[in-house]
Amino acid sequence: MNVLGLLSAGGRWRCFPFLLESSLFQTLRNSCCRKKTTAPKKIIPHVDFSEENTKESGKALDKLFSSEQQASILHVLNTASNKELEAFRLLRGRKSINIVEHREKFGPFQNLESLMNVPLFRYKTTLKVCKSILSPETGGKKKKLPENQLLRKLIKPEVGRERLKAVNSIVSIVSGTRRIAWAHLDRKLAVLDWQQNECCQLMKGTYPSSVYLEEISSVISKMPKADFYVLEKTGPSVQNSSLFPVLLHFHIVEAMLYALLNKTFAQDGQHQVLSMNRNAVGKHFELMIGDTRTSGKEIVKQLLSESVLKEEPRVFFPPDKIVRYRQLFSSTEQYRAEELYDSLLQAVAFYELAVFNTES
Repeated sequence: MNVLGLLSAGGRWRCFPFLLESSLFQTLRNSCCRKKTTAPKKIIPHVDFSEENTKESGKALDKLFSSEQQASILHVLNTASNKELEAFRLLRGRKSINIVEHREKFGPFQNLESLMNVPLFRYKTTLKVCKSILSPETGGKKKKLPENQLLRKLIKPEVGRERLKAVNSIVSIVSGTRRIAWAHLDRKLAVLDWQQNECCQLMKGTYPSSVYLEEISSVISKMPKADFYVLEKTGPSVQNSSLFPVLLHFHIVEAMLYALLNKTFAQDGQHQVLSMNRNAVGKHFELMIGDTRTSGKEIVKQLLSESVLKEEPRVFFPPDKIVRYRQLFSSTEQYRAEELYDSLLQAVAFYELAVFNTES
C-alpha cells in the first residue's frame, strides 16, 4: 500500500503526529483535497439550429405529397371547423383548436410547411396528420386488436370460430341461490325449451358435496342436449366476507355443471360448457345502470308480445306454450323469476354477439 493509501485507510484520514508538520503531508493533502475554484467558467455560446431544421423539414414534407394531395390536405385545414377537425383521431383536443386559432390570426395555410408553425405540430406529428387527412380510416398507427379479443371478453374458455358458426342449438343456464333455470334455443332463435328447477336444499346447513352432486345431476337429467351449454359468469365480490357462503355456492354449482356437462372432454378435449359475461349481456339489452344490472323482466315480456304481433319476431315462442309463459310473467313481484328471464336473454345475446357476428 502506498503512503496515500495508508493515510486514508478505512475511508478516514489517520493523523500521525510526526507527519502533521511535514511538508510531505501538506503536499499529499493539497493534491487530494483541492479547493474548488471560484473563477467564472467560460460560457460557450449555444447555436440554435431549430429554425433552420424546421424549414428543411417543411420542405421535405411538401416533397412527400403530390400537388393534388397537398391541395386536399390544405382544403381540410383551411375550411374544416373545430368539430370537423376533431373527427380525425390525431387532431382531437388542443391541436384542432390551435389550427383554427392560427388560421383566424394568420390566414389560410399556403402550404404544408406552414402547418409546422402551429403550436404542438412538429415534423413527425404534421406528417401523421397529413396522412390521416388523406386516409381517415388508416391514417396514423392504430393498435390492432387480436381477432378473437371481443369473444375472449364475452365467453370463456376460448373456442374456435368454426365451431361457433356450426352451432345448431344451445342451452343457456343461469343459477341462483334457490333455483337453476335454462333456455334451449336453436340458431333461428326459436325457444325449444324454457324452464327452471328449485334447489332449496343447497344453501342450507353445511355444504356437502354429495348433496350438490345429487341436486345438480337431477337438474341436468332434465336438460335437453345441445352443441353448447352456456353458463352465466357472475358472483358477489370476495372482499365482502359476509357473502362468502353465496360465492362458494356459485363456484360449486359452476364446477359441478362444468364437470357433468363436459361429458366428452376427456376424449376429444373440446369444451361444451362456456361461461358468458353477465354485464356484456346486460349492455346488449341496455339493462346496465352504472355497474349494476337491472331486471330483464320487461324485455322478456316485450319479446313475448313481439312473437305474437310481429311476422318476423326477434325470438320465436311456440304457440302452444306462449300462453303459459305469459301467465308466468304476469304474476306480481312476489314471484320474481330472475333466473328464468336471464337464461333467455343470455341465449339471445350469445347468438347475436358470438355466433351471428362471426358469420361473413
